[in-house]
Amino acid sequence: MPSLPLRLSALFLALGLSACDDAPRFTKAEPGEARSGGAATVRKSDQNAFSLPSANLPPSRRVDFSVGNSFFRSPWVIAPSTTTARDGLGPLFNTNACQNCHIKDGRGHPPMPDAANAVSMLVRLSIPDAPQYAKLIEQVGVVPEPVYGGQFQDMAVPGVAPEGKVRVDYTPVPIRFKDGTEVELRKPVLQITQLGYGPMHPDTRFSARVAPPMIGLGLLEAIPEEAILANAAAQAKENNGINGRPNRVWDDAQQKTVMGRFGWKAGQPNLNQQNVHAFSGDMGLTTSLRPFDDCTDAQTACKQVPNGNGPDGEPEVSDNILRLVLFYSRNLAVPARRGVNDAQVLAGKNLFFQAGCQSCHTPKYTTAANAAEPELAHQVIRPYSDLLLHDMGEGLADNRTEFQASGRDWRTPPLWGIGLTQTVSGHTQFLHDGRARNLLEAVLWHGGEAKAAQQQVLSFNAEQRAALLAFLNSL
Repeated sequence: MPSLPLRLSALFLALGLSACDDAPRFTKAEPGEARSGGAATVRKSDQNAFSLPSANLPPSRRVDFSVGNSFFRSPWVIAPSTTTARDGLGPLFNTNACQNCHIKDGRGHPPMPDAANAVSMLVRLSIPDAPQYAKLIEQVGVVPEPVYGGQFQDMAVPGVAPEGKVRVDYTPVPIRFKDGTEVELRKPVLQITQLGYGPMHPDTRFSARVAPPMIGLGLLEAIPEEAILANAAAQAKENNGINGRPNRVWDDAQQKTVMGRFGWKAGQPNLNQQNVHAFSGDMGLTTSLRPFDDCTDAQTACKQVPNGNGPDGEPEVSDNILRLVLFYSRNLAVPARRGVNDAQVLAGKNLFFQAGCQSCHTPKYTTAANAAEPELAHQVIRPYSDLLLHDMGEGLADNRTEFQASGRDWRTPPLWGIGLTQTVSGHTQFLHDGRARNLLEAVLWHGGEAKAAQQQVLSFNAEQRAALLAFLNSL
């Protein structure tokens, strides 16, 4: 039987990869490559693969993980209630539990045509920036829509009108490979109907966002800031059209501008603030960092209904619950890769590099020594993201700014675990709004700074496309 290098050489020739290509040649997996999350990596690849604690989390610390999981999974209820630890839902909200959006701690999806509510997809709202809003933009990142605020909420408690209904229609966008194969992409058309509080500002900007996977977030938080900035510096030095930039966002706790790294446009600086804003916007729950209900001045009924705050003003989500949910979200483990030495996977990895995808989807980091959790420190991880903003072209543009992100900018999403999306979340809908029905469609939507990579992929033949997808599905 031929050796692995000989079989790979034959496969590379079949896929049209010649020795004169500039791309690196991977003939076997790199040491430790299967352990995407370092020592925190878990080995399961079933439907619960995204819901496991870091493999190196000791039993003494798994109790807090389990309690945090219970608050992440269980529904919150309307106040007043005998369930005082979980009351205060609304008055306006998108869902009653974190798990409803992050399905099995995985990826959300757009609403089906017959869905009553969007649930795992939300819609951000804003109006154009203007000089008189400078302070608001510095601290909020956008100018919220005056009546409906910064997030459209299609559910409400009794006695309060929901903000309206969300529906997504699609228009076809055909695209052709060099070999003549045609693929029909779909471009979403957002429909906002049954507005509960009158018309919106005529220049309202809309941005549909599906819930991203929860795995590896603590490891991403532990990547040193200088490593992310080094990515930006290296891309600028290469001068090849790839120009990643960090977002600069407001830190609510520190009351100053810092680097952003979480969210589709890197609009949040850390996991705790990400969780706080999700509790507020998604479920209408107060915290000590954000102690007010998400109601605008025009929504008087929203401001008048009872809330779940304690008698001495304690927020609906206590500091202890917030701590437990933060611990849980930091320690959701990344699953191990599958088939890292498979010949087709290795060939696809070479094609990934040949197309230049690694320029933005940075493969590897070492986490900081002072990570928030000791289990996450000093880990060699492979998230395949630079955590920077990139201009992704007009096709993906939402025309909505967010701090320093333009209407065409998106943060490079991590790719780890992406091949388990169907297994965990029951679908394969990708990109910020779920428009891509599979990974190939997601690649073909790349434009702007990624246009050259997209054109390379369009030149791939059927075998090359299958190899690229085999690599992506191994992540």
